[in-house]
Amino acid sequence: MTSPRLRRSLASLLIAAACASLAQAADTTAATPAAATQTAKHAITHEDVWLMKRVGAPVASPDGKWAVFSVVDSAYDSKDQWSDLWIKSLTDDSAARRLTFSKGGEGAVAWSPDSRQLVFVARRDGDEAGQIYRLDVVAGGEAQRLTTLTLGARMPKWSPDGKQLLFISDIYPGNKTEADVKQSAKERKDRKYSARSYETTAPRYFDKWLTDKQVRLFVIDVQAAAQPESPPRDILSGTQLVALPGFGGGQGDEGQSLDAIWTPDGKGVVFNAATNHDAAQRAAVHSQLYLVPAAGGEPQKLTQDQRSYGALKFSADGKTLFTLSDAETPGKVYDVKRLASFAWPLVNPAPTILTDKLDRSISRFVLPDGGKRVIFSYEHAGLEKLYSMDVKGGEVRDEPSLPTGSISSLSSGGKALVGVWESSINPPEIYAFNGKQPKRLTDFNTEKAGKIAWQAPEHFWFRTADGRQIHNMIVKPANFDPNKKYPLFTVIHGGAASMWRDQFVLRWNYHLLAKPGYIVLLTDYKGSTGYGEEFARSIQFDPLKGPADEINQGVDEAIKKYSFIDSNKLAAGGASYGGHLANWLQATTTRYKAIVSHAGEMDLIMQWGTSDGGFGREVNAGGPVWSNLPVWRDQSPIMQAGNHEKGTGFTTPILITVGELDYRVPANNALMNFAVQQRLNVPAKLLVFPDENHWILKGENSRFFYSEVEGWLAKYLN
Repeated sequence: MTSPRLRRSLASLLIAAACASLAQAADTTAATPAAATQTAKHAITHEDVWLMKRVGAPVASPDGKWAVFSVVDSAYDSKDQWSDLWIKSLTDDSAARRLTFSKGGEGAVAWSPDSRQLVFVARRDGDEAGQIYRLDVVAGGEAQRLTTLTLGARMPKWSPDGKQLLFISDIYPGNKTEADVKQSAKERKDRKYSARSYETTAPRYFDKWLTDKQVRLFVIDVQAAAQPESPPRDILSGTQLVALPGFGGGQGDEGQSLDAIWTPDGKGVVFNAATNHDAAQRAAVHSQLYLVPAAGGEPQKLTQDQRSYGALKFSADGKTLFTLSDAETPGKVYDVKRLASFAWPLVNPAPTILTDKLDRSISRFVLPDGGKRVIFSYEHAGLEKLYSMDVKGGEVRDEPSLPTGSISSLSSGGKALVGVWESSINPPEIYAFNGKQPKRLTDFNTEKAGKIAWQAPEHFWFRTADGRQIHNMIVKPANFDPNKKYPLFTVIHGGAASMWRDQFVLRWNYHLLAKPGYIVLLTDYKGSTGYGEEFARSIQFDPLKGPADEINQGVDEAIKKYSFIDSNKLAAGGASYGGHLANWLQATTTRYKAIVSHAGEMDLIMQWGTSDGGFGREVNAGGPVWSNLPVWRDQSPIMQAGNHEKGTGFTTPILITVGELDYRVPANNALMNFAVQQRLNVPAKLLVFPDENHWILKGENSRFFYSEVEGWLAKYLN
């Protein structure tokens, strides 16, 4: 790993930004960069998609003068990939400048209250796990490692006075000190057997076998950090709460996490946690709010309901605690996330639901300093825009947003409001959102995007027989000619609780799929988010048939609406839940000439028993697998194999792909799928990626995947 170079001070950053010949000033208009560039254009390539710089979420400094964000210089070989922090002034148009120079990358950036220092998590020379580093942005110099914990550190947050850091780490059962953790780690490493042992909860998550690590909250004095005599303090150590067998936080790639923030006076920490993780296979898991003294002690439970809380933020005056909350309605498969608040100090455990009348799920929110409004975003009909409301509730107001695309991150500091905006023809860039028009602050990808021949998606709606309004987008290939006929490839999103977005994506890039000369159709079937709670819940008890019927109707409506679609050349495909539906289409209709199924289930019962989550599937079906409810059999693709003899299904050639490390939709589904195709003598091809999980994330694997999809469609559509 390359050693970090000397960091520049803020002053030198400004000077360098002004005079650097290669730096370009940020665009001061809201014009979409791809549309504004007049150059020779070419059809999109996999290299275009994969090698776009990946711009991360900006973090605004408390004084509103700066934003720091990550930029990944992608490469096909991960050893050649770089990821660094960049800094951009929010007070002038000087270009963004690189702040760190380390190949491994940095994350979880947090500014000190005085806007002079940064902390971030990185794995640098000698680090076996991610550790917290501090960088003095004003004075410059090398980043200083603040933690040396055996199991690493993550999600650091400064105390209000800037003297302490709160962060998350893990211990092993029975450990009380870092010496205990180190000894436990050594014992595990020295074991001569490889068996794993489980007594409660799912043993796997996404692409990992879970361990017995237990999540904890730690506090460290910043000035004394990394000193043996001043180790981080586990402020939950010895409490009755963490002794509960079901204690834990939300599961993520780095382990469990507790959403935790300092109280305004710096004397305590508010955090969310669940206490029934051990019952996750038979009950909903609720994350409630707790308060623990910063010095440690038994946490006080603040809420007493069936909601889950997260994304905690205090108002600037410290008198209100804001959070996102969902009701976890018993027996329902989906609840929108609503913006809620508590008066602080908290006396009444019942939240005020600020967006109770807004039938949309809040994605993110911020609280600009001195502002009387809370700014938030939510997705609707393929887009995600900005809105606001009074901090005490009331009417929702539109805030300046771009007319297309999606906001995918948001941060505020002082009066500054920054985030990432992107669309399917505009890869992510940093924007300022606190003016009359959004203002683009970076141009990492604009020149490259401007050389690609692509068009923004076209939106249309249709109404189902039961009166449901269904939103769709179509994407056209490069050099589109409305007088020609094009095959239609309907691509099905996963989830089902998600939505097709006007967004630049890697895994199913709309334009790359359309490139060979196809119209790509993106339909938000029932069960999708972005259309209200009832719409997302309507998939319950009807997990595959109803959504598939709407996908088929979407194809019919597109054919009627667009004369350039060749109704005799249709294909369908999708991943995850989209793969489930692709399998269902292959099992129940013969209208498609080719099917592509990635990470798709074949049997609801098998998926319930082998996936990394089962209770939600049980709720969706209406009861356990032994309840004799017809949905378990009637909506499993494998159980429709008799349609082959009837000529009504299981005849379409199918490309089946799967990652061997996929524990969300385990590979046994793909193996069963391929087996039934072979049994019925249906043309099929199975691709197994031994080093991939639910997603295909490695560059060369992705390139191969796209080439195989293109070849499969060409074989049966052309």
